[in-house]
Amino acid sequence: MALVQSILDTLRSIVGTENVFTAEEDLIPYAFDGTAALKETPGCVVFAGTTEEVSAVLKLANDTSTPVVTRGSGTGLSGGSVPAADCIVLCTVKMEAILEVDAANLTMTVEPGVTTVQIAEAAGEAGLFYPPDPGSMKISTIGGNVAENSGGLRGLKYGVTRNYVMGLEVVLSDGEMMWLGNKCVKDVAGFSLKDVMIGSEGTLGVITKVLLKLIPKPAAKKTMVATFSAMDAAAQTVSDIIAAQIIPCTLEFLDRTTIHCVEDFAKVGLPLDCEALLLIETDGHPAAVTEEAAKMEELAKTNGAMDVRVARDAAEADQLATARRSAFSALARLAPTTILEDATVPRSELAHMIRFVAEVAKKHDLKIGTFGHMGDGNLHPTFLTDERNEAEIQRVHGAFKEIFDEAIRLGGTITGEHGIGLAKKEFLPKFAGPAQMRVMRDLRKTLDPKGILNPGKIFD
Repeated sequence: MALVQSILDTLRSIVGTENVFTAEEDLIPYAFDGTAALKETPGCVVFAGTTEEVSAVLKLANDTSTPVVTRGSGTGLSGGSVPAADCIVLCTVKMEAILEVDAANLTMTVEPGVTTVQIAEAAGEAGLFYPPDPGSMKISTIGGNVAENSGGLRGLKYGVTRNYVMGLEVVLSDGEMMWLGNKCVKDVAGFSLKDVMIGSEGTLGVITKVLLKLIPKPAAKKTMVATFSAMDAAAQTVSDIIAAQIIPCTLEFLDRTTIHCVEDFAKVGLPLDCEALLLIETDGHPAAVTEEAAKMEELAKTNGAMDVRVARDAAEADQLATARRSAFSALARLAPTTILEDATVPRSELAHMIRFVAEVAKKHDLKIGTFGHMGDGNLHPTFLTDERNEAEIQRVHGAFKEIFDEAIRLGGTITGEHGIGLAKKEFLPKFAGPAQMRVMRDLRKTLDPKGILNPGKIFD
């Protein structure tokens, strides 16, 4: 059932007529996010410009029991911002101000529509560093990063979004506003509701401001690429690097299929005669960087690396990192539908898991490219398929079930950074168990009694 006219009229009075979309052609771009094969037409799209407008929209939605799906740039990969039928899509991309860079306290306060790369650049201009770097950082917004607890290439050394959120302004389902956290490095007063909101995928409240922690900018950085004739050798190199008590800021891998796709797409001179490639980056004090880079090169060669290429300068280093970030886009050129997942296992199980994924793909007669964060144990099996082929999509679904079951068996998780959303909610109970599922349901019901916030996501 479409939204009633009185609701649309009230929404226009809150945010302005120009900020409410209802025409079918205007709604189509908001019917899906970055997740393949999931879409639903909303009742309308509303662009909020202030916290007060968000509050008024949520109060109206709560009073009328109208579902609300909050959205940033729509780059999510688990269906977290796919609309519910006839819902209000509450888009926060126009809340895009960097409100404060506080160099004295190493913090930055921003609105949710600021992109990750804008935050990184603003930090850099102040001589500081914001480490989280999801693959979509040029277009993903910080509100979405916080809602999904996004990771990125530098997660091994620096952690994920959660590690850099010091405070949040959140609007609850009934329109009430609250501030969580502060600029204090130490604060243990009461429950950490801030951390409850991080990664809640828009189901507990709407984020309207974010207070971020910044850190000093590393003085030096060195990037290298090591290639191997076998994935096991690459995995052993990773294990040896960690065992040597070296924590690189980036430790990424690509399999043969992904290497060929990335090189064809980005043309950065990646070698094509290998089965595995490691992108390694170390940063910090210049002397430490030089020493760590030399040791990692030695370990790679000890494990039979075919070649180790050290970036000549910052431009080449950025080019190599950009090539890795383009893996998803490169693979997407090979098939009409690209389904990317992010099972994560203990690092010691990564080589086994990569082989398992390849075996599952062969068993189900599917095309796959695998890449990811080898230092984190976070791999991205990416199936190249066609959503119009129902039989093949069923095989893809069966393959992912086997992959997630194996990840859980190995002590891993069904998602390392993409979230649950719609795509993986059927797998969550097996991972979380009945007690955790009950507590999450009870918490959600307490904060959103009418169930209007992102309904159907994470669990029904």
